Amino acid sequence: MAEDAGLDLVEISPNTDPPVCKILDLGKLKYANQKKAAEARKKQKIVEIKEIKMRPNIDTHDYDVKMKAMNRFFEDGDKVKVTLKFRGREMAHQELGMKLLLQVKEDTQTIAKVEAEPKLEGRQMMMVLAPR
Repeated sequence: MAEDAGLDLVEISPNTDPPVCKILDLGKLKYANQKKAAEARKKQKIVEIKEIKMRPNIDTHDYDVKMKAMNRFFEDGDKVKVTLKFRGREMAHQELGMKLLLQVKEDTQTIAKVEAEPKLEGRQMMMVLAPR
């Protein structure tokens, strides 16, 4: 029947008893599946991780500028990694860095959730925030 119609006999589900087959144009089926896959790929959002770098003794205006950038990243649907670098004797006052990261956490509480709590790795402290 398929040869008479000039089409292909396509096995739809081979594991059933009896196997299910359809008479259709295989090239058209492959093309439709390819288009469907491309459409699905086009709609998905790739989440990027943006990084904001700070120092423990950051000034208020600089902090506000960093917070504006962070808010913009959250609106775009990206995650934000806040990195706090300690230099020299700043390592003796790690509580200042922890205080700053907790302030960031508090300021972004309405629009973001903490994905990775603040932790110290070598000379830097980091925390990851994700949009709500």
